[in-house]
Amino acid sequence: MSTPICLVHYHELGLKGRNRGTFERQLKRNVEDALDTFADTTVARISGRLLVTLPSRQATRDAARVISLVPGVVRVSCGVRTPRELADVNEAALRVLEQSEPYSSFKVAARRANTNYPLDSMELNRLVGEYLCEHAPDKSVKMKNPDVTVHVEIIEGSAYVYAYTQKAVGGLPVGSSGKVVCLLSAGFDSPVAAWRMMRRWATVIGLHFSGRPETTDASEHLVRDIAQALRPAAGLKKLCIVAFGSYQRDIATRVPADLRVLFYRRLMFAVANAVARREGAKALVTGESLGQVASQTLDNIQVVDAVAQFPVLRPLIGSDKQEIIAESQRLGTYATSALNADDCCTLFLPRNPETHARLAVVEPIWESLPIDNWVDEILAKLETIKLPEH
Repeated sequence: MSTPICLVHYHELGLKGRNRGTFERQLKRNVEDALDTFADTTVARISGRLLVTLPSRQATRDAARVISLVPGVVRVSCGVRTPRELADVNEAALRVLEQSEPYSSFKVAARRANTNYPLDSMELNRLVGEYLCEHAPDKSVKMKNPDVTVHVEIIEGSAYVYAYTQKAVGGLPVGSSGKVVCLLSAGFDSPVAAWRMMRRWATVIGLHFSGRPETTDASEHLVRDIAQALRPAAGLKKLCIVAFGSYQRDIATRVPADLRVLFYRRLMFAVANAVARREGAKALVTGESLGQVASQTLDNIQVVDAVAQFPVLRPLIGSDKQEIIAESQRLGTYATSALNADDCCTLFLPRNPETHARLAVVEPIWESLPIDNWVDEILAKLETIKLPEH
């Protein structure tokens, strides 16, 4: 009897030597989290793979799409687990091949992880191939670039047979490293930046600056939807919401118009510093791309970074907008980010913002503002949303 399965493949984390078990256990937890809505599903570690057992063939395809977004996964294969007797393997291989229609050519790629199996890989290739040729006489065997490759893997006490494989995101499993605080808007850029940090180990605390009370709370709802779209990555653990509009109004009345945006950003970083200290985070993350808007020139980035008390990571700094949008489409955040919602980014914007600010001009004005009081007020009113443990 065969059972529908997904085999989860990884390579980068498998090279970590003595730490391999730690990485595999973390990846297993993350895959379990991502599949929490799939009933009757189990995840187990087997030799060099994670094995996901599911109740139906359709569920394997749906699960593969979700698993493919989990950082640390290189590819996901959908197939069946069967007893390793040759008759069972042959039947499973034929069933997998039939499910691959339409096709005209195929080959068998077998490997055994257990030397106690009586057939070596070459014998298994030949015997399963002969069986398939007998039962699919109108198809041809093609060793290079066939339409379908039927994989047979003998691992521990079972055979795993599959032909469908989906490429995944790769990277390393979320939670393998520390926390970061990501300035998270409802736009295209920062969700992609957050996801890229998840792909490189980090657990992300989202920090959203809403335009309330000068705008509605629409952006807050969109950010929650974005958090749901990023759920398979299992790395966004918490959202902190700041009602920022009144502080922007204060800045707009006290700061030269061309410098307003930089002061908004500096106050955001001051708040992010405090949140990072409270959360035990090790870095700040933004979705900035060099030169994309006025605040993202090298001079202005330097002026804003002067406030930061933690390393500031910018995963998108060399990306253009079309690359970022394409990635947001793949992640599932695009539809939400494409919706129009007033937020702090649209408030009290100057007509001609400064693009080459100087610290010597900015710092004296900054020191005249009640920054510490503002940060204390914001922290006292900060809304913290702990996202569901999957």
